[in-house]
Amino acid sequence: MALQKGKLISVIGDEDTCIGFVLGGIGEMNKNRSSNFMSVDKNTSIGEIEETFKSFLKRDDIAIILINQNIAEMIRHVIDSHDLPIPSILEIPSKDSPYDPSKDSILRRAKGMFAAEDFR
Repeated sequence: MALQKGKLISVIGDEDTCIGFVLGGIGEMNKNRSSNFMSVDKNTSIGEIEETFKSFLKRDDIAIILINQNIAEMIRHVIDSHDLPIPSILEIPSKDSPYDPSKDSILRRAKGMFAAEDFR
């Protein structure tokens, strides 16, 4: 019986977010020496963020992509075009930017799947 490996959580976030998750044990390198996290700073281009996000979408070892909401806003058009359940995309707050549910396109899409009566 072959041992099946689990799926990874990836992170695209500011330095504090990435450090926290990596210290929590999510850091991983695949056989191609690609990590499952990206630390974004003021010198990181939107193109680099998009490229990394798209590469995480293509990887079959990633099940969840955590992304700081303020960074997600920079690549909203790419996030909105993702319609598969896996990898799931979760927007999270950063130290400097609180979470705003009205900006979360995945949450809006999920709310659209249910009627108000479902929550009573």
